[in-house]
Parts: sequence; C-alpha cells; structure tokens
Amino acid sequence: MKANIGLIGLAVMGQNLVLNMNDHGFKVAVYNRTTSTVDEFLAGPAKNSQVVGTHSLEELVDSLESPRIVMLMVKAGDVVDQYIDKLIPLLSAGDIIVDGGNSLFTDTNRRTASLKEKNINFIGTGVSGGEEGARNGPSIMPGGNKAAWPSVKPIFQAISAQVNGEPCCEWVGDNGAGHYVKMVHNGIEYGDMQLICEAYQLMSEGLGLSADEMHAIFAEWNQGELSSYLIEITANILAYKDDDGLPLVDKILDTAGQKGTGKWTGINALDLGIPLTLIGESVFARCLSAQKSERVTAAHLLPKRTQAFTGDKQGMINAIRDALYAAKIISYAQGFRLMREASKEYKLSLNYGEIALMWRGGCIIRSQFLNDIKQAYQDNPELENLLLADFFVNAMKKADEGWRKAVILGLELGIPTPAFSSALAYYDGYRTERLPANLLQAQRDYFGAHTYERVDQPRGKFFHTNWTGHGGKTASSTYTV
Repeated sequence: MKANIGLIGLAVMGQNLVLNMNDHGFKVAVYNRTTSTVDEFLAGPAKNSQVVGTHSLEELVDSLESPRIVMLMVKAGDVVDQYIDKLIPLLSAGDIIVDGGNSLFTDTNRRTASLKEKNINFIGTGVSGGEEGARNGPSIMPGGNKAAWPSVKPIFQAISAQVNGEPCCEWVGDNGAGHYVKMVHNGIEYGDMQLICEAYQLMSEGLGLSADEMHAIFAEWNQGELSSYLIEITANILAYKDDDGLPLVDKILDTAGQKGTGKWTGINALDLGIPLTLIGESVFARCLSAQKSERVTAAHLLPKRTQAFTGDKQGMINAIRDALYAAKIISYAQGFRLMREASKEYKLSLNYGEIALMWRGGCIIRSQFLNDIKQAYQDNPELENLLLADFFVNAMKKADEGWRKAVILGLELGIPTPAFSSALAYYDGYRTERLPANLLQAQRDYFGAHTYERVDQPRGKFFHTNWTGHGGKTASSTYTV
C-alpha cells in the first residue's frame, strides 16, 4: 500500500506533523536532506508507526499514491525553490506540492502560477501552533491552486485543532492567500507578545511585584476575557524556577529574536497605506531590545526617573489589565483591517469570520476573544473595522479609563509602553472627526504646490494657493494611499 502523503524536512515541526498524520490513520513517507535523520526518526519517535522512510526524492515520489502530495517543511526562501525544481521532473500532471513553511505570500503567488503552467498544483499553507500544535492539532491556513484542495482537505482537517467539532482549517483563497493570512497572524502574535511584556514590566518595575505575584495575576486573567494561550504560558513561565529556586525569567537576557514575518506585515501595511501601528511598534521593540550594549551605556548616561508608585496597587493592576485588553482589540482591528485592504487589492476574497474560526484553536494567538471577532463578522460580513462592532464599542468604552492610567504610569515612571501607547494614539485618532491633516496639507501646498481639498467643496476637487505672493499658480502632482 502506497503512502497518502510525502513530507520533506524532519525538523521539529516536520516530525510532529508526521506523527500527527500517522495518529489519524494516514500513511506518510518522509525524506530529509541529511538521510541519517530519517533513520533516527524511524528508530525513535516514529518507531512502530506506519511511517515510510526514504533516502532520495525519487524514492519518496515513487512511494506515493496518485495524485502525489509532497509537503515541504523546510526553510522559507531559496530552499523551497530548490526542492520544487528537483521535484518537477519527478511529478506528473495533477500532482501536488505543499509549502508548509513561513513563506512570503508573493513567493507563493509566483510558485502557484509557475507550477500551474506545468500542470502541477501548488498549495502554500500557514501552519501555526509550534511544536505542540504540530503534534496535537495546529491551525492550518491553506491557499494556492484550489484544484488541489479536495486531495489535501481530508488530511489537513483531520490533523488540525478542533473547536466545538469544527476543524481550525479551511480553504483561505487563491495564490498566496494562505501565507498572507499566516503573515498577518504572525504580526498579531508579535503584538500580543509585546503587549503582555509591557504589562509585565509595568507590574514588575512599576509596581514592584514579584514573579510569583505576577504568576497569580496572569493565571487569574486567563480565566476571564483575556483567556488565551499566550496569557496561559506567561503565567507558567513566571512560576518556573531555576535550579537555585529563583525565577528563571529573571535570568534570561533581554534581547529578543525574530524571523521576519512581523516585519513583512509592517512593510505590507505601508505598501497598502493601512495604519498598523501596534504591530510596527512591536517589531521595533524587538529591534531596540537587540541593541543591548547601547542600552547599557545609555542607562548610565541618561538615567531614568526613580519615582516610586504610591497609589492603589490593586486598582493599577486592574488598569493594566484593561490596557492589555483594549490594546489587544486594537491589534486585531488593525490586522483585520489590513486583511480587508489586501483582499481588495490582491483579489483574495478572504472570509474574516472563517479566519477567526481557524485561529480559535491550535495556533499561538488562540484565545476566547476570537469567538467575539467571528461573531462580529458573522453579524456583518462587510464590517469595515472591528472597532465599529457593538461588542467592541462597548468593550473599548469600559477599558478606556484604565488604559489611560496604565499609559500614564509608564510615562511617569519612565517605563516604555510603545504598544500600549501607539494603540491608544490610533484609537484616539480613529475616533477623531477632524484631524490636523488640514494644516499638513497646507504645509505641503506651501512648499511643494501639492494642492489640497476644501471642506466647502466636493471631494476630489483640488486647489492650490499662492501662499507667498511670489509663487506660481502651477500645482504639483499628488497621490493618495
């Protein structure tokens, strides 16, 4: 009996996806560039399974039933293209290549089109959930050539996380839609993590709370509206002790790494002219953390304020919780607004309620909160911004006062809150009927004759003023985003 699917790349995610597929009754053939890894896998984690080990791409392809499905779990970029080039001569019309890595969506667009010309179907799929998700049920976001979906659907939906009997996997859209949604997912993940870190620093440095005290607070928060995987693991991390009995978190160097998906999200937001301020600040916060030696020098030359908090500690903890919840809403509102613009610009036809459903289980940003997002888009599929949905309007009203108190605490004590603060600035700007861009447009027209519109004239009609009396009447070209 031939295998149902082949998988290339036996790193942590690849191995766990294979074991997950095996548990669900699918026969998987595996290949790894370092072939000894295949033998070690079969002798170890995959022992006594029906997993088939192969030592060449030819052997892998020959072991598969038709249409052949080959899934790549390799490093994004050139490596994916190299494997595709090697597989093409071995495959037949109607066969399927799946890229399960964190590829840039434009690369997936290119690969889908190129392989279609060769009668090979391509799927670019986001897989979220880390090692645990891959093993026990990830969130899977497939896109590409829809002709391939019926063949991979039974496998992907079987191994994905299940919420209320529904798989956290559904077809996202054509071309790079799956990887686009995964990119935005990762951007929101950056935002969620930064927000939690800011709450942690306000409580530890600002309020002087111990790791054990904060463990109890995050554990409590995980029982309410903030319930999520990231809040849960934060509580666990804060409780974890090193060999000497002291909190391990206090011994970890404060320099954060990143793999680029958050940066890609920010760049795409700039390309589409969509304010994605919170995620952008989250990326920059990681960049700033990496400048450790400079920060150590600056800390001695530019000392922070030493003012101590003297108010109602429990009241401020509640305010920080409100700030975390409100800013989290902003992060998702910005992320979904970006997807809305991308869907229109790239003709992706995204279903936002289905995306929220796919993110409810298995993935890193899974949370109770996503049920509210799904409901908002179910009530109004054409919703322009989550902040306009009744549930979120009420949530923001309730959290407003505490959110501002938390940001003020950071300002007073010199504790950076880039995500909390930028989210608040976006919120205040979004609900401001008249922004100072009228002055900005006057400045642009003054120095560059870029023109402006008037409030007493129809939209789309542009004017230029000779501000100095010695300028000309000729206007410069302009553009909008």
